[in-house]
Amino acid sequence: MARYALGLDFGTNSVRALVVNVAGGDEIATAVAGYPSGKDGVVIDKKDPNLARQVPADWRAGLAKCVGAALEKAKGKKGFKPKRIIGIGVDTTGSTPLPVDEKCQPLADQARFKKNPNAYAWLWKDHTSFAEAADITALAAKEHPEYLAKCGGTYSSEWFWSKALHCIRVDPDVMEAAASWVEMADYIPGFLVGCDAPADLKRSVCAAGHKAMYHASWRLPAADMLDKLDPALGRLRREETFEQALPSDQVAGQLCPTWAKRLGLEPGIPVAVGAFDAHMGAVGAGIAPGTLVKIIGTSTCDMMVHPNTQPLKDVPGVCGIVDGSIIPGCFGLEAGQSAVGDIFNWFVQQFAGGKAAAHKKLTKEAAKLEPGESGLLALDWNNGNRTVLVDVRLTGLLLGQTLHTTPAEVYRALIEATAFGARVIIERVEEYGLKVNDVINCGGIAEKNPLLMQIYADVTGRPMKISRSAQTCALGAAMFGAVVAGKDAGGYDKIEDAQAAMAGLKPTVYQPDPDAQKTYDRMYKLYRQLHDAFGTRLWQGNMHNVMKEMLVIRDEARGG
Repeated sequence: MARYALGLDFGTNSVRALVVNVAGGDEIATAVAGYPSGKDGVVIDKKDPNLARQVPADWRAGLAKCVGAALEKAKGKKGFKPKRIIGIGVDTTGSTPLPVDEKCQPLADQARFKKNPNAYAWLWKDHTSFAEAADITALAAKEHPEYLAKCGGTYSSEWFWSKALHCIRVDPDVMEAAASWVEMADYIPGFLVGCDAPADLKRSVCAAGHKAMYHASWRLPAADMLDKLDPALGRLRREETFEQALPSDQVAGQLCPTWAKRLGLEPGIPVAVGAFDAHMGAVGAGIAPGTLVKIIGTSTCDMMVHPNTQPLKDVPGVCGIVDGSIIPGCFGLEAGQSAVGDIFNWFVQQFAGGKAAAHKKLTKEAAKLEPGESGLLALDWNNGNRTVLVDVRLTGLLLGQTLHTTPAEVYRALIEATAFGARVIIERVEEYGLKVNDVINCGGIAEKNPLLMQIYADVTGRPMKISRSAQTCALGAAMFGAVVAGKDAGGYDKIEDAQAAMAGLKPTVYQPDPDAQKTYDRMYKLYRQLHDAFGTRLWQGNMHNVMKEMLVIRDEARGG
């Protein structure tokens, strides 16, 4: 008798439900529901480009809508019945914390806070707390450098404590009303299993370790250190009653009757502890030691694992080294780029008419160009730099444009910039002893843009493989649903067994072109000059050569 798992993927703009046959990974039904609030589900402020919030009620409504639609589609498949779903897994964006009351209800649900964005969920790409992140970094460097060593040396404005501290400073009423702050990855499984107090939530080691300076050696950061930033932050730490965070092969609880009825499922289905989307996507793509998984979307997350029985150096600039955050028994490493697809969308919306067809047209024209033919070189920091500089106060750059520069040339240069940024990350992890033997890509861009994949292969000098699933984040979540169900229920004892049965690769592999690789090696050296000059305080030199050498590369590519 067939058994199924349900993967729930809460993204930046929408939530997806995926029904998967656990025996072979067949994805029998999926459905998506967008978030209605704000711009594409994100509440923004035209006066402050750093602000990005979400309304928690959108998550709940979207969940009910997409699960209902997915189940309707699945009912048309032979052998499927809702009662044969044996487990549920959840992934979300992160760090996306929200203030909640003593019953674990979002403050945003209360009438007095319904129009106050500070009471909403603070989305992962909210950078309003850049000053607070700098304060946390400076104090931790002085008093607890071990905290920073596990998160790349710099605490980010994207993360938990920065956002809570900024709320204290700009809206103390919200902080005063909050019984706790909860990551979205903990909140979603929490309401599914009927938690009615923050203390009852099973907290994700993925969220706590990568974004909240949690470590098994010291748990959450010291309250006396947080007191020095603001007593309210220290109080939040003391009232955060969890002292243990768990990997996603652990059970958060069982689906409660209320949500079982709303979703059309049987009550009592085990729900896995949540995790972030990129980490679940790495699992869905088949991550293992030696494999780098790139989840390419609006931003990019690069994921690796390393057995926790083997030594591992701290890697400067990498956004966390956390035991069990991806695969239990392995350290999970997270890196990435703050904008990738967002950069291409920005260019199309602002300079190419804003229609989806423009992407296709520009890609077709850009594919006709040889590496270096445009004479352009760009920095991919339009939304700051996540890795390896960890600096949200960096911006994009386009160098080399002339009166003859075309939109397609700029479009290709932007793709190349993101590829150069990807190479920086690979070189950093290898510098600290992690060998990248394989690169697996997933996400819509990886599947739909052969030009980008070929450029990535040429720039990095590595074959680019593609995950078989178009929904790797939801698939990874479903795998953990199958694990918490257990072998006796038709699932699996460990996540590696679920991966072996449910993951796979597409036959297409993008191989590096030797001639293109030689040109990109030359361009990459110039990119690194710009990267280090604008991104670090240590660089000293003269950039007089950069424009000149790009002109030489351009003329050679054009046969001049």
